[in-house]
Amino acid sequence: MQRFLLRRLVHGLIILVGLSILVFTLLVATPGDPVELIAASNPEIRPEDVKALRQYYGLDDPIYVRYVKWLRSTLRGDLGYSRTYGTPVVRILGERLRNTLWLVGAALVVAFVVGVLAGIYSALHQYSAADYVVTVLAFAGHSVPVFWQGIVFILLFAVWWPILPAGGMLTPGVPPGWPAFVDRLWHLVLPVAVLATFNTAVWARYMRSSMLEVVRQDYIRTARAKGSPERLVIQRHALRNALIPIITLVALSIPGTLNGAVLTETVFSWPGMGLLLFQAVLGHDYNVAMAVLLFAALMTVVFNLLADVAYAVADPRIRYD
Repeated sequence: MQRFLLRRLVHGLIILVGLSILVFTLLVATPGDPVELIAASNPEIRPEDVKALRQYYGLDDPIYVRYVKWLRSTLRGDLGYSRTYGTPVVRILGERLRNTLWLVGAALVVAFVVGVLAGIYSALHQYSAADYVVTVLAFAGHSVPVFWQGIVFILLFAVWWPILPAGGMLTPGVPPGWPAFVDRLWHLVLPVAVLATFNTAVWARYMRSSMLEVVRQDYIRTARAKGSPERLVIQRHALRNALIPIITLVALSIPGTLNGAVLTETVFSWPGMGLLLFQAVLGHDYNVAMAVLLFAALMTVVFNLLADVAYAVADPRIRYD
């Protein structure tokens, strides 16, 4: 296991370096830069001022020189300053990451509970009306685009039937403490419902398929033949084995959910990492965009590794030696 972990860590570092080079190159190659935006918004700026700004930010250096400078600073823990917000990128990421964790954490919990329970119920009542309903809803949740679903939910529950807030994270003027906590939960309902839909649909289908495969095994028939109650057969013998592929799927879905929060946070104006990335790309705020994308890549590598470890823990037959 130790050799496997060491090998995967080395592979992960190589992947992170390669992704950082690719992302940095793509961001630099996008049309326009911050100095051009400043010049376009200020017609009185002088050409020598534009030249000085480009030299100050190093925008005239070759791409590889700019990348090496960025990499050195990043390895020292210095992610630079945000040209949009005028503050260190680390401070911005800390604030926005907490907001994203609220959203993503709640969405994952809802998706896991609803998806797994729906998949189990569907498998244990195969070909029933409930099974067909779960199947149809799962396919619909898997197919509907996130941004379209978000807009529809806003129209239904914030405009036509105004029972939920359309966006944001807190209502202005709400006192701190318990009222602010309840208000934040109220603002979470719509974005969590949208963000959890895709994972709920996927996990329900996987759970149904996994449970159907497990309940047909010989040891399940033996447990039933011994007179064990059906509830104990499902809980003690079937459920744990059926959850093994779901564990891997959940671990691999976490970075995808973080990345998928970009659209959800943009639609609902949730001040998290996704909305920050969207604004940074539009504003050519390279330091912020690189930091967010590198964090997303790091989470993907880390949770892929955790998925392999969790798979081995859940299934003793798996060895990485």
